[in-house]
Amino acid sequence: APFETKATSGLLNNSYRWGSPRATCPNQFSWSEAFHVPLTKVSDEACYGDFKSLREVMTCFAAAMSELSRLLAGILTENLGHWKQASISNICDETTCFLRLNHYPACPISPEIFGLVPHTDSDFLTILCQDQVGGLQLMKDSKWVTVKPNKDALIVNIGDLFQAWSNDVYKSVEHKVVSNATTDRYSMAYFLCPSYDSLIESFVKPSIYRRFTFREYREQVQEDVRKTGYKVGLPRFLLKGSEDLTTTTTESNTRLYIPSITAKS
Repeated sequence: APFETKATSGLLNNSYRWGSPRATCPNQFSWSEAFHVPLTKVSDEACYGDFKSLREVMTCFAAAMSELSRLLAGILTENLGHWKQASISNICDETTCFLRLNHYPACPISPEIFGLVPHTDSDFLTILCQDQVGGLQLMKDSKWVTVKPNKDALIVNIGDLFQAWSNDVYKSVEHKVVSNATTDRYSMAYFLCPSYDSLIESFVKPSIYRRFTFREYREQVQEDVRKTGYKVGLPRFLLKGSEDLTTTTTESNTRLYIPSITAKS
């Protein structure tokens, strides 16, 4: 169906979005479309229209990913020695967690066009289920590394909030999706987020980042996007004098931020 038809279908909480409205050159464009579904809307029958069977699949997937994400967050938290000080309720709030259904159409135009532009996730962690087409790449040691599809495995990405909360013990992974000239690609992602008023601060001293709330972080990201078209992210929250304590650089974290494929209120 045409993009315009999908955008007005009302399906999945009217959350369809596509493309990159702010793109001014090919390497700023994301050749993709997605449904962005808040966890609180997953079981809502009104979201599915004639696609009744999709509701059962989405509900089961959301429940499984929610349980898994909490388990992983607990393990990662305990590994830092923060289990007694922290609560999973501070890391996860179902009113802000969400699912994203991604479709990357075949792109015969140019290999310079991304399926999804380089970015980091503004959450605690992301669990991704991808098909066998491939295209996901992660930044490792200043090089892009391809993540080979594995039908028996899920991909877990650390997000910005966990990096700040762990004082850089865990690193928010920069990633992108390269386009495929002949084959469509599909994936489903679960984003673990705290409440908007949750305070993000490190239990390790000296802290690299100042304290901030999830709401404050989102608003700062959105303000940067409005003014510059780019997400700056964590470097905005570095404490004075902590620049030498972190390997995070403006070059590695300042990436194009595309509102059409990024969580919003």
